[in-house]
Amino acid sequence: MTKKIIVVLLLATAVFAQGKKAGRVSPHDKTTVTLGGKEITIEYGRPYLKGRSVGNEVAPYGQVWRTGANEATKLTTPVNLKIGTLAVPAGSYSLYTLPTEKVWKLIVNKTADQWGTEYNQGTDFGRVDLKLAKAAASVEQLTISLDKAGEKKTTLKIAWGTTLVSVPVVVQ
Repeated sequence: MTKKIIVVLLLATAVFAQGKKAGRVSPHDKTTVTLGGKEITIEYGRPYLKGRSVGNEVAPYGQVWRTGANEATKLTTPVNLKIGTLAVPAGSYSLYTLPTEKVWKLIVNKTADQWGTEYNQGTDFGRVDLKLAKAAASVEQLTISLDKAGEKKTTLKIAWGTTLVSVPVVVQ
């Protein structure tokens, strides 16, 4: 490949990436926790309910949901984790959920950097059940948190509307 072609390809890639980010409607955020001296991070888009309801207009029951907005929600861990019953090696992954009225599943997908609507079940690493509860108060803007529960333990929580789902996460 000539240098000119490489430069054109690099510029086209940068413009495409900026276009994706420019298309964001929801603000972007990240949550982190330090476990065993290592920082675990989740980056995600934070949509608002805007009068819609979880399970219907947003995060529809029975359909895989991107668990946020815009780019797929991204988990980055420099250490091996156990998320619920799922052993997850160090690396970066995208997180999706499969919500239902009674059970939510967290989907860990091997393709970390992708647009949220580009989900491919064939690249799933695994799935784990989330504990479903009713939030004490309605949460207007999607919130994902990592609540430290010890030196090597945290709880991953996703809250939106009156829905609160969680799963324990432990460093292996």
